[in-house]
Amino acid sequence: MKYDIAIVGCGITGAGIALELSKYNLKVLVLEKENDVSMGTTKANSAIIHAGYDPKPGTKMAKLNVLGSRMTKDLAQKLNFHYKQIGSLVIGRKDQDKELIDTLYQRGVDNGINDMKVLTSREEILAIGEDNLEEDINYALYAPSAAICSPWEMCLAFMETAVSNGVELKVNSKVNHIRRAADTYVLDTASGVYEASFVINCAGVDADDVYSDALGHQGFEIKAVKGEYYLLDKDQGSMVKHVIFQTPSKLGKGVLISPTVHGNLIVGPNAADNDEKERTNNTPEGLATVREKFKLSSSKVNIFDNIRNFAGNRATIPGYDDFLIEESEELPHFINFAGIKSPGLSSAAAFGIEAKEMLEKDGLVFEEKKDFHYCPLPTYFKELSLEEKEKAIKENPLFGRVICRCETITEGEIVAAIHMKVGATTIDGVKRRCNAGMGRCQGGFCGPKVFDILRRELHLNYDEVYQDRNGSQVVVAETKEVK
Repeated sequence: MKYDIAIVGCGITGAGIALELSKYNLKVLVLEKENDVSMGTTKANSAIIHAGYDPKPGTKMAKLNVLGSRMTKDLAQKLNFHYKQIGSLVIGRKDQDKELIDTLYQRGVDNGINDMKVLTSREEILAIGEDNLEEDINYALYAPSAAICSPWEMCLAFMETAVSNGVELKVNSKVNHIRRAADTYVLDTASGVYEASFVINCAGVDADDVYSDALGHQGFEIKAVKGEYYLLDKDQGSMVKHVIFQTPSKLGKGVLISPTVHGNLIVGPNAADNDEKERTNNTPEGLATVREKFKLSSSKVNIFDNIRNFAGNRATIPGYDDFLIEESEELPHFINFAGIKSPGLSSAAAFGIEAKEMLEKDGLVFEEKKDFHYCPLPTYFKELSLEEKEKAIKENPLFGRVICRCETITEGEIVAAIHMKVGATTIDGVKRRCNAGMGRCQGGFCGPKVFDILRRELHLNYDEVYQDRNGSQVVVAETKEVK
């Protein structure tokens, strides 16, 4: 089959575009090299929906951040992914940070954000509930429209709706080669050969390799920058009420402290060049940097009440301080969405609008579907009312069996996560869909039970159940019973 559009990569960028394109009578294919969606930067970031004061006015970042932030709030209601508008603070000291904070305020005004406020005393900061910050913090930019979300839920929700409306998703489909043939592109992938009239490159840290392969020579260069994080237990979750940013400096934006949508506290990241794009290991040096720098915001946070460390890579283009969103000058109908670093998550909901405008200018005809529909994610069982819980258990007794004690996740939710249109096939895939294993013990109790449920529901052998990426076997081989 020949497709109208092939999207390479299914992180939040590719998913945002797929969601928008699924509203129209188009044949759209999404190719993802991993065994699930949201496996790159999307699953390892700060989970912030930025207000939009940071990007320089006039850039694509500024335009798409502000629009995307507003769209995300609306989509969270329609698609039922976890999202909380809690606002953000850029904190500092009046004697040394006033000028830069005032500059950020003006930049936000220029970008169309009209609800910000500069807090000019410690008393004003205390008045909005931030009593655990360092005592010498007495100047801050308050942006109430900033929010937090679950990035992988957001990506999954986008793709559940896209697939339900006819978009085809192919996982385990690394693009090995792209070639131009007459008026089409031929994409040779790990899952087969596909043809498409248009290609949209959303391959994250691999976007330069995808484009260079199609082009036949180097087009642009992606450098991976790794950030490392601490995820703290829920008893630290209320130490701050807003997303707390440090005043940016020549060394970067500093280390943030933020609540998460599930009640934890996240601290990080550092920023370090990473020559290995696929490597997301934590390092003693990186974690030490986070431990040192977060204290500039609040030494009251107990960083050692830590339940998990993780790291993620963000795609940067050296010397280019904007998203690279453009059609190739050498390859017709080939569009790059590259260098999608922060505020990429905040902008993702608007990426589809941008892609549609570019495709229309390039001659593609858009006809709206009359039967387009949103597909909201299921509500967590523990968030239901008592009456709703009783009804769910009556209809399906598996909802009465708790598998993940830390997060109170039931077997019914895990089975449903496996059988979604974009269903889980791994233990971490289940975690991203329904939160099983996300709590204090990080799957120590429920992991083996999720393993058994996956094996049962997908009819897998023991060594076919993966923790996450392909090859991450939990059990290497079955052993025969000794008589």
